Amino acid sequence: MNKRIDLIGVQMDLGAATRGVNMGPAAIRYAGVAQGVRDLGYECKDKGDIIPISEGATADDMRNYEQVIDANTKLYQAALASHEEGAFPVVLGGDHSIAAGSIQATAKKFGKIGIIWIDAHGDWNSPESSESGNMHGMPFSAVCGAGPDCMIDFGQGPVIVDPKNCVQIAGRDIDREERKRMKEYGVTVFSIADVDRMGMPAVIEEAIKIATNGTEGIHVSFDVDAITPESAPGTGTRVHSGLTLREAFYLVEMLYESKKVLALDMVEVNPMLDIRNQTGEVASELILATIGKTVY
Repeated sequence: MNKRIDLIGVQMDLGAATRGVNMGPAAIRYAGVAQGVRDLGYECKDKGDIIPISEGATADDMRNYEQVIDANTKLYQAALASHEEGAFPVVLGGDHSIAAGSIQATAKKFGKIGIIWIDAHGDWNSPESSESGNMHGMPFSAVCGAGPDCMIDFGQGPVIVDPKNCVQIAGRDIDREERKRMKEYGVTVFSIADVDRMGMPAVIEEAIKIATNGTEGIHVSFDVDAITPESAPGTGTRVHSGLTLREAFYLVEMLYESKKVLALDMVEVNPMLDIRNQTGEVASELILATIGKTVY
C-alpha cells in the first residue's frame, strides 16, 4: 500500500433517481475517515470535493449526461494525478456513475487491471438496455467497453478493462438485459445466493484470482447498497437480504491482505436516508479496513 492516501470527494447525485448522495462525502468525512487513515500510519491528503456543472442536457436514454460526464472528467484528472504522485486514491461518492472516471484513471496509470465491483446491482446497462436512463446503472458496462462510450472518453484515449478480469459481488437486483450482457461479455458474478452457498472466504478468494490474473492489480468499487439495509440504511436503492457487516468487512480485509488493490471507490451513501450517520460510519470503517485496519 502506498505511503499516502488521497481522499477525493465527488458531490454527485445526478446519475441516480434519488437525490442526496451528493452529501455522501461529507458524511464519510464526518465519521472520521481522515483521522482513521492517519492513525494507521499513512499520510492523508484530502483533495476536497469535485462539483459537477449545475446545468446540462438530458438525452432520452441518459439522464443528466452532461453533468455526469463533467464529474467523471474532473475525477479522472484528480485520480490520475494522485496515481502519478504515488498516492492511493480513495473516492468518496456520490452516486456510482463516478466509478467510470476513477477506473479510467487507474487503467490509464497501470494498463491491464481487474475490477471487483461490490453492489446489489449490476451497473451493466447500456443506454439501450436501461429502463430508467439513470447513469449510475451504466459505469461498469462503460469501463469494459460495452458503452456508453461518453462516460470514459475524456479525450485521453480510453483504456478498456477486460471483462474476464471483472467480478461482481452481492448482486441481487440485476435487470434481465443486464444479465444477458454480463454473460455475453464474460463478467464473473457472485450473487448473494452464491455468497450464501459458498461463503465469503471462498467467494473473495476466487474473485481475487480472477481480478489479478495477468493484471497489475485491482480497482475496488464498493456500493454500500451491497450491505443489507438493516446495517446500511442510508442509501437510495436499498435491496433486502444483502451482505452482513461481517461478510462485508471480511471481503475488504482479504482485499487488503492480497496487496493487490490499486484504488477504491466508496459510493452511494445518502445522509438524507440515514439514521444518525450509521451508513457514513460503516463506509468510513470499510475504507479503513481496505487499507489495513484490523480488529486484532
